[in-house]
Amino acid sequence: MSTPRVPDGGLRPIGAGPVVCVGETMAALAPEPVAPLDDAELLRLDIAGAESNVAMYLADHGVPVRWVSALGDDPFGGRIRERVASFGVDVTGVRTDPTRPTGLLIKNPGADGTRVHYYRRGSAASALGPEVLRSAAVRGAGLVHLTGITPALSESCRALAEEALAPGRPYPVSFDVNHRAALWTGRPAGESAGEILHALADRADLVFVGLDEAQALWGPAVTDASAVRALLPGPRVVVVKDGGRAATAYLGQVPHTVPALPVEVVEPVGAGDAFAAGFLAGLRAAGDPVHAVRLGHLTAAAALRVTADHGPLPPAARMRELLAADERTWASQAP
Repeated sequence: MSTPRVPDGGLRPIGAGPVVCVGETMAALAPEPVAPLDDAELLRLDIAGAESNVAMYLADHGVPVRWVSALGDDPFGGRIRERVASFGVDVTGVRTDPTRPTGLLIKNPGADGTRVHYYRRGSAASALGPEVLRSAAVRGAGLVHLTGITPALSESCRALAEEALAPGRPYPVSFDVNHRAALWTGRPAGESAGEILHALADRADLVFVGLDEAQALWGPAVTDASAVRALLPGPRVVVVKDGGRAATAYLGQVPHTVPALPVEVVEPVGAGDAFAAGFLAGLRAAGDPVHAVRLGHLTAAAALRVTADHGPLPPAARMRELLAADERTWASQAP
């Protein structure tokens, strides 16, 4: 597989075709207004899915994008399909399963963060398998985007991730580790989330991982971005997110660190997906890692400011101003 290179020697591991995001999206219920479930009287209905979040933000940035998944033949499934399509995402690769339901999650905000309760076992998307990679929806992809959520859903979903990352694949793959501990309980003896996710991530072309989740998965010796890069020598690009402090993109072995912008956080859920979309859009457009990380931060800010997983991007003129700013100006500005 050849990876496109830009003239200045940078790396642009994204082809000319659409970005194809593969994974489950669920109906999501959350207290309105934001409060612990025990105190809530009303729940707001929304949608939630890491891969469709990435797809919607990529569409916001004008990137041709397709979401591939499965939904139940129920009102939740219809709502999800319409919502994702309304952002300009191609949903022709989403099948309707007449026998399995659409997955559901319920958010429980609290003083220590938001807990998520999943009701997705046996869902339509949990029956996805490697066959989707051979469908017309994936053929001609400029990039396939996966997360570590998918292999945790079922054996067929794990087989999907394994095949997507197999040697000799016809498309580059980005992989967001996206560790969800609740999904990995009850695994067979000898199988751990850390081992499975490390093996998958190291076979990708581009990897996103939070420093905190890398430490949780691979041990306290993973103290900084350079240690993460050393653990993942396989990918051409590794992006390490350090919460609200900074993100570092390694192109080869060269790090490019960009501090995060100051943002008043309403809820952090979905910010990692937004960052991934912004980074991919920036890298696809310019092949410049600093530009890509900055666009990742700007897109993440859109998610941090809302209770839903998807929020409006800053005005285009403001984004252009910040993307072109010098380092001192960038670090002192709010989006």
